[in-house]
Amino acid sequence: MSSPSPAPDHERVWSPPLPAAPGFEHLVVETPGLKTHLAVIGEGEPVVLLHGFPQHWWQWRQVAPVLAAAGYRVYCPDLRGAGWTEAADPVLDRESRLRDVLALLDALGIAKTHLVSHDMGVITAIQLTYGHPERFRSAVQLAVWPAFFRFSPKLAPAFTHLRSFILHRPGASLRGVFSPRYVARPLPEETIQAHLAPLSRTEVDAAVRPLTTRMVLPEAVRMLRGVYRRQRLTVPTLVVFGDRDHPTTPELMAEICPRPERYADRFEAAYVGNAAHFITDDAPAEVAELVLDWFRRTG
Repeated sequence: MSSPSPAPDHERVWSPPLPAAPGFEHLVVETPGLKTHLAVIGEGEPVVLLHGFPQHWWQWRQVAPVLAAAGYRVYCPDLRGAGWTEAADPVLDRESRLRDVLALLDALGIAKTHLVSHDMGVITAIQLTYGHPERFRSAVQLAVWPAFFRFSPKLAPAFTHLRSFILHRPGASLRGVFSPRYVARPLPEETIQAHLAPLSRTEVDAAVRPLTTRMVLPEAVRMLRGVYRRQRLTVPTLVVFGDRDHPTTPELMAEICPRPERYADRFEAAYVGNAAHFITDDAPAEVAELVLDWFRRTG
């Protein structure tokens, strides 16, 4: 059950302006050291959507309304270092976003929720589902392998983009991440600009490197060392990839995730046709359908 949400922040002037997305309420939820911008839509059982990088709440503009229409109240927070969320302290560590999301759930009075995540948001989702499984009914991870995967040299191409984030300089463009390598079909210029708009905020631009070096890389090392293979995933989890999200294929998934029942109570993998890494832009309807089906099948 969730308590009443804070009232929509109609008086706030957002800088830069929020991109258009009909039907969403926009809130600011204050927790210690953080003012989280939150886009919310729908009524019913809660669902929390954790965006990827370099995206923000607007990533879910075509997915969240479908979930809301099916009877869910969908919460799309801007995570620390992204979107329109404001942090009192710019320092980031491996579990900063983990603590932020738990504090946000408490502030909203959400005892238990479904969890959907993409890309960098999956890092936080993994920490949450392994460390706090009692808070989550089910989980859907988009475009990231399960934490119990075993490394294969065939995965190396999936890490090449991290170099540009580690070497990021203030003001440098990140539009290259929306290249044909990561999207199945070209995105309209206005869509790319909407995804990248918050990087005009110094706080967001300055977070590019620490998010990579202090959160993603340390967590990746933990996965490679088998930390999560020595734990058990009890939250029902679906992992979804686009069929053009190189190098991941069903064959490679079978190689790096053999016998998932050894590590997870309930785990499945699914694939979306004609979609690449930015799967919520390439195939939002298919993603929403898979998410709703997983919710129904896992209760």
